[in-house]
Amino acid sequence: MGHLTVKNYKSLYKRMDQLANGPFDSEEFYQILKILFTDEEALLCSALPILPSPIEKISKIWETSEEEAESILNTLVSKGLIYEDDYTGSVLYSLAIPVFGFFEFSLMRTDGMFDHDLLSNLYTKYINDDDNFVKKYFGGKTIISRAYVQEETLPEDMTSEILSYEKSSHIIDAADMISVGICFCRHKMEHMGHACDKPQDVCLSFGNIAKSLVEKGIAREISKPEAHDILKQCEDNGLAQIGDNIKNKPAVICNCCGCCCDLLLSYKKTGMSTIISPSNYIAEIDDSVCTNCGVCIEKCPADAISLIGEKTVVDKSWCLGCGVCSNFCKTKACKMKAREEKVFVPEDTFQKVVLAVIYQGKLGNILFENQKSITHKILRTSLNFIVKLPPVKWLLLQEKIQNFLVDFTLKIYRIDNFKL
Repeated sequence: MGHLTVKNYKSLYKRMDQLANGPFDSEEFYQILKILFTDEEALLCSALPILPSPIEKISKIWETSEEEAESILNTLVSKGLIYEDDYTGSVLYSLAIPVFGFFEFSLMRTDGMFDHDLLSNLYTKYINDDDNFVKKYFGGKTIISRAYVQEETLPEDMTSEILSYEKSSHIIDAADMISVGICFCRHKMEHMGHACDKPQDVCLSFGNIAKSLVEKGIAREISKPEAHDILKQCEDNGLAQIGDNIKNKPAVICNCCGCCCDLLLSYKKTGMSTIISPSNYIAEIDDSVCTNCGVCIEKCPADAISLIGEKTVVDKSWCLGCGVCSNFCKTKACKMKAREEKVFVPEDTFQKVVLAVIYQGKLGNILFENQKSITHKILRTSLNFIVKLPPVKWLLLQEKIQNFLVDFTLKIYRIDNFKL
């Protein structure tokens, strides 16, 4: 890389690291960025605000006309590097995050824009061969992904208790648009020669993200019946449903296997419970009817079930509550039950972001987001230092303060009642 390229990609990394879930600084990551972003795109994206912003604001930051900014943004959106969200007639743009973002989009596309062999090799080195990225990106207390229980595995007397946000079926039924694309993880493993035989065209997206992916040719639009059929096919194939860790309008649900999924592989390899949040349900074995056949042990994508002595035992501290084991239990010994305590799930993306930046000591990054302003840089650094102080962090994590911060941030960005 030339000097200018190094400088621009370093700036882009620093901008991405301002997010609550920042990437790990490594040579592989810069190689990935160089494939996905041109040198000029890296420079421009390094100046983008943290939160979704209208084209008027971005064109001022870039010091271009709105027409020129729109042309550049459209190219970045088409490459899957920028999120494009419609909100009450306005279009808002934000830099895509790595996971549930441009990593996946780059391998979902089938138009040959990127070298999938090269990217797969780099992603494997960056995500799988070394734990540094996983430990940094998923090390915060605000978990970005969660498991969804397979509803059919719940007892009849429990189905009335399951909340709408816990149902994959409800998310499908409530979506105004649905798309399906190629599974990033199994597609990557295929290029590395290690993919399993589970279906790949099963990555579901919803709402504005689905619309953007379809318009840019990264995914294809499907009907609600088609989405339900895909979900049933995946459940029959022993795949677990993992998606956005929010209640309202999650953007994605992946159908994951324990042998290829980066989230599940990292969950098992590192022992980090902050990678995937469990559902509100947990598996339990009825010893009186269990034959120790080992099917649940084989099927569990999280390796949370094992044979100890003469008993099949669920590790309750590790079970994700996905229901895959119960779905394949022939004797019905493996049952799903409600957890004693409800698992916290953020209301929406905005609350998740605010919570994450508080936990990570990065609140200043979303309140003082002008990347070119020295004043903002000083204020950003100062506030980030202050919010890391234990008494301040405790205060900021109180519900009333959180709500105030969400409303205050929305007003700064002049986005009334905006929800991603």
